[in-house]
Parts: sequence; structure tokens; C-alpha cells
Amino acid sequence: MPNMSLQKNPMPVQDHVERSHNFQEVALGYRKEQAIDEANRCLHCKNKPCVAGCPVSIDIPSFIEKIKEEDWEGSYAVLSKSSSLPAVCGRVCPQESQCEAKCIRGVKGEPVAIGRLERFVADYHMQNSKKKADIPQNNGHKVAVIGAGPAGLTCAGDLAKMGYQVTVFEALHLAGGVLSYGIPQFRLPKEIVRQEVDNLKELGVTIQTNMVIGRVLSVDDLFDDGFEAVFIGSGAGLPRFMNIPGENAKGVYSANEFLTRVNLMKAYEEDSDTPIMQAKKVAVVGGGNVAMDAARCAKRLGAEQVFIVYRRGEAEMPARLEEIEHAKEEGILLHVLTNPTRILTDENQFVCGMECVQMELGEPDASGRRRPVVKENSEFVLDVDCVIMSIGTSPNPLLRNTTKGLDTNAKGCIITAGDCGQTSRSGVFAGGDAVTGAATVILAMGAGKNAAKAIDTFIRQK
Repeated sequence: MPNMSLQKNPMPVQDHVERSHNFQEVALGYRKEQAIDEANRCLHCKNKPCVAGCPVSIDIPSFIEKIKEEDWEGSYAVLSKSSSLPAVCGRVCPQESQCEAKCIRGVKGEPVAIGRLERFVADYHMQNSKKKADIPQNNGHKVAVIGAGPAGLTCAGDLAKMGYQVTVFEALHLAGGVLSYGIPQFRLPKEIVRQEVDNLKELGVTIQTNMVIGRVLSVDDLFDDGFEAVFIGSGAGLPRFMNIPGENAKGVYSANEFLTRVNLMKAYEEDSDTPIMQAKKVAVVGGGNVAMDAARCAKRLGAEQVFIVYRRGEAEMPARLEEIEHAKEEGILLHVLTNPTRILTDENQFVCGMECVQMELGEPDASGRRRPVVKENSEFVLDVDCVIMSIGTSPNPLLRNTTKGLDTNAKGCIITAGDCGQTSRSGVFAGGDAVTGAATVILAMGAGKNAAKAIDTFIRQK
């Protein structure tokens, strides 16, 4: 029976007061009845506009049709044909600006909740399926993947399905990349990441951790070891700072360090070996998803007040609307049209405040966004004892400095030819944040998927 409601089935969530004091997942997921009801909102358009909005080209109407039929494993089969990480994408992919933005139901009402349905199907499979993955027949070719983040895992999974012997080299002690160290437990439970990684291992993918390529081994060493192609999916883990006075004070973190201590090292647990400052008043500088994650973590760690300090307005924030709303519900305060100019310190060099100026939006800049300009005589001091900088990241220079013939741009990003991921060095491909700079999980996955196809073509033509 078609469901012509103009609204999505709402996502069940933890109470905002209760969740602001724990690290359990905020969104609780659809029940079967909700998933079927939401699936019945899909019109199954012949030209499938939603698929055009998906970076990994999931056959969205088909997986939703299987939900209507209560064929959960059939639905998962459709998803997994295109996506190596469906449970992850269902949680963190910005569907509202991609597949759901193309949904016809969104013209007069809300689009179909494609992401919520993807999460439901992937979770159902993880919780109920006992079937082991079919290991593809080995084609006799070896490929190395650098980085076990979204781009690397996707590339590895797609190549493994083609029969390649794939080894992933991960610098940290745990696979997942930003999925493990960057996105908090309350948005993406690490058990989900582990299960998705285990699914790839079942396909025959080998993952070696604590392997810093460029330090332990070089790209040249990988070719000498018999790998016929190398994919670089090392991400963009080098934090940027504002270079304002006081930025080296005690109590100033990059969002990368702060989130890594919390998510990967579990600094929020009482017996954690990784210390983190127990601040009372925290300022997070930035307006993206990472800034929201850092602010919400700080709140859960016991901060009495947490401020988001952003130089443009709330409407210009690049964070997902859902993340902004969740942060506000949890008591995070927004200081928009505000920019820091100095971090104040006490006699022991601990943060004791942050000087700021108010901004206003001027004419559009080269990106088309209205450029923030300083309001005259608008200086004020924000009373904080911790500052977290979340203004972007760039690729670590280690690989480009240790790999001959690898061209990079002025920002340190690897230059590739079109969507295939081919770099300036033959046999070396790259994708994800190492190429684009910090972007979304799903775009990195799309790059890994495209590179896998290009690597397959490259090896077959040798």
C-alpha cells in the first residue's frame, strides 16, 4: 500500500538530556514496521534520479523494493553490490545533499529517508545473517592499499571481489581511518566499523596495522615486494591552525588530536591510559561536522558550557543540519559571525579566555560564499579554559616526500587524472582526502571505487 505522507518516518533518538552525558548512539534506528512504512513512500521512478546523486551508484529503488517485500537479505545484497560499508554510510553519509536531494518526493514534502533505510538493512544483516562471504577466485595479482579509511577499504573490497590479493597498510593500530579516530561513538559505534572491516577480511583482504608507509616501508619497497599497483588512501590528517597569539597554550587542541584521544584511545573511560583535559568552558572554532563532533564530545566529557565559534552565520555552516540540531538540543551554544583573534593565558600558560571580534557578511568571495568582514569596535573576550581548533586538515607530507615522481598541488594534495585516480607515477593511484583535502566519507568511498576499476584495467593491460 503506497504511503503518500509528506513527512519521513521520524528517527527514534535518545532523550537529548540523557544522551549529552553518555557516548551511546544517539539515533536508535527504525523498527521493521517503520522501515516498511518508509519504503512504501518510494515512487520507484523509472529514471532513478536518486541513483545519480549517490557517489557509489547504489541501485536505491531496488534495495527499497526488497524492503517492501520484507526480503532483508535481498535488500542487503543490492546494497553490498555497490557499497563496501553500508552500515557506515547509513549513519554518516550526507544523504540530504546527495541521493535524497534528487528524490521526487522531496519536491512536495520530505524525500524518502534513504539513509535511514540503508542503515536498517545493514544493521539487520549484521544482527541476523550467519552466512559467510563467498571468497572470489584468486586471479594471481597483488595490489597494495595505503590507508584503512573509507577510500582504502572501499578500493580493497572492490578489488578483492574481482579476485585480487589485496593487502592494506594502516599507520594506526586499528583499521577504519577517520571512521575509528574521527567520528564519535555516539554517531558511529566502533563495533559497526569493526564488523564492516571483518566483512572485508572474509573476502580475503589482509590488513597490516602499525605500518607507516614512507617510514617503515616506501612505495618503492611495495613494488619490489611484488605488488603490481598501489592505491594511496591515506587521508588528510594534518590539522590546520589560525596562527594567532596563544595558540600554543596548554588547553589548545586540534580537533584531530582531541577526537583521536576520545574515539580511538577512549579517553572518556575512567581507566583510559590517554589523558584529556577536563575543561569547564570549551570553545570549538569551526562550523563543520568535525566541529560539531568535538563540541558534543566535550559536553559529554563534563564541560559545563561548550561554544561553537564560527565566522559566518548558522545558515552558512557546512555541518549537516541534523548534526547542528542535535548539538543545539544537547546544549551547545552557537557564537556565529564571530572570529578569534588571540588566546589568553594565565601565568602557567593555561588557557583563560579567547579574544574575539564580531563579523558581518560582505560580498561573495571566489567560492561564491559571502565573505566575512570584521565589524568595527566589536572586540570581546569569551570566558573559556579550553580551545579546540576545527578549521580543516591537509594531507600528511610524509608520502609525497618519500615517493619519487608523485606530483602534488600547493596544498599538498596528490594530483590525479580525472576520476580514475591515476597519479603522475605509473601504477600508483590515489583517492579520498589525500587528493581532495578533507571531504565526506561517501566521496572518499566513491574515489576508492573508481580507482579499483582503474587499477583492474591497468593490470589487465600490462
